[in-house]
Amino acid sequence: MHTILPFLLAMIAVIVLLNMWAAKLKIAYPILLVVGGLLISFIPGLPTVKINPDLIFFIFLPPLLFEAAWSISFKEMRKWWRIIGSFAFLVVFFTALSVALVTNYFIPGFTIALGFLLGGIVSPPDAVSTGAIMKFVKIPKSTAAILEGESLLNDASSLIIFRFAMVAVGTGQFVWQEATLSFLWMVIGGAAIGLLLAWIFVQAHKRLPTDAPSDIALTLIEPYFMYWIAEQVHSSGVMAVVCGGLFMSARRLIFLNSASRIRGYSVWESFVFILNGIVFLIIGLELPEIVDGLRSKGIPLSTAIGYGVLVTVILILARIISSYAAMIATLIFRPSVAPRAGSTRARLMMPLLLGWTGMRGVVSLAAALAIPVTLDSGAAFPHRNLILFITFVVILLTLLVQGLTLPYFIKRIRFFDVIFSEEAEDVARQKMKQGLKQHVYEVLKTKYDNELNGHVGIERILKQWEERAKASDDSWMNEQTKGIFVELLESQRQYLSELNKDPSINEDIIRQQLYQIDLEEERLKVI
Repeated sequence: MHTILPFLLAMIAVIVLLNMWAAKLKIAYPILLVVGGLLISFIPGLPTVKINPDLIFFIFLPPLLFEAAWSISFKEMRKWWRIIGSFAFLVVFFTALSVALVTNYFIPGFTIALGFLLGGIVSPPDAVSTGAIMKFVKIPKSTAAILEGESLLNDASSLIIFRFAMVAVGTGQFVWQEATLSFLWMVIGGAAIGLLLAWIFVQAHKRLPTDAPSDIALTLIEPYFMYWIAEQVHSSGVMAVVCGGLFMSARRLIFLNSASRIRGYSVWESFVFILNGIVFLIIGLELPEIVDGLRSKGIPLSTAIGYGVLVTVILILARIISSYAAMIATLIFRPSVAPRAGSTRARLMMPLLLGWTGMRGVVSLAAALAIPVTLDSGAAFPHRNLILFITFVVILLTLLVQGLTLPYFIKRIRFFDVIFSEEAEDVARQKMKQGLKQHVYEVLKTKYDNELNGHVGIERILKQWEERAKASDDSWMNEQTKGIFVELLESQRQYLSELNKDPSINEDIIRQQLYQIDLEEERLKVI
């Protein structure tokens, strides 16, 4: 314990330093974390990083998926659900099938079941890597929504493939009828369990006398409950966490007060950052041990690298082909829902961009590390070290090649200048604020018309929304005016919730304004 604890603290310090360096270099921090972990692994005397394969999913996945479900725009997911669904399920299966066929043909002793196992591991793009890269380039909200929604759901589909492939490798057989029923139960049952537990958690937050610390503590353990209970009944814990997280996210204004939302945002942001950082560092730290395992099996390092490059190329090509197939199918069968583009060139380039955003990361590593060392029979798991090494090469190459070139391609080609004729963000924000001020004024005139004349506090409330001026003292804010002010803030939340139904308004702008309202309410508590 005295050896591991300083090492873990040092890992967190390295994560923070590399993140600051990545921000200065304007590159995605997962890239530096993987490379940093690889370099650190060569330092002699470091303790070996080992994680129980049975716990790797349970430790990292539930909070990461839960936070992603809270961050995504459900409105945009509903709008682009066809494209998101096709990428999250059909493209993942097509990618896993492509990897299975190619590896079965080129890698000696690699069965179709092992190929599907590897395909399930490396098929899902990583949301963290994509999100980190998108911070440095400006893309339309629809494209961001497609990428975020896909990364949220494809984890579930890829891990379902992973689970079925594990059964096939262990038993040597695969029954399609049983697999189909099991797949339906995993998807439908997992979603139902997640929604049921989320409803129970929402009621608990609403009815129990919780405060901000207890609310935040509950949200930290809730994704683990969803995942664990779903897995106990052999359903999909990933689907449970995703569906439960989306349900609770849509109702955050109902069961969490302003203090819980503000403080919870900071806690979760730091918590998820540390978890992601540890996983990406582990990717680099694990490599020397994986290489030793390859050598013990007599597999040359150059050969293993060649397999990793081959699988990476297959992943990129499969995703690009799938992107163009999805575009063609949409234009043929549902042209009304196809994304609008300013030119034919822009329309043709869009699938290429989606195909080039397939960086791999956390989920792929977690799945690879979750492969048991031995089968139930006690025999060594076939090609485990090779699968781990190929996964590492895929993660490293996609992060370095696609991750470093994606911002350059977007800025250089500049096809986003003509894609999607959407309302500019600053115009949308101005429209929202103007409507909000008008709404506040109408509420004041309607409900407090008699109090407006001659009451200094009420007049200053009105002036607050017109000029955002601060009074020189706080004597005007008595209990009556404070109550009116809080009521106005709640009225603004209701107005913004209704405004969010407008498809032309970016939900991120709505959430930013809601956060400002929460800050305003917290400020009132100290006056």
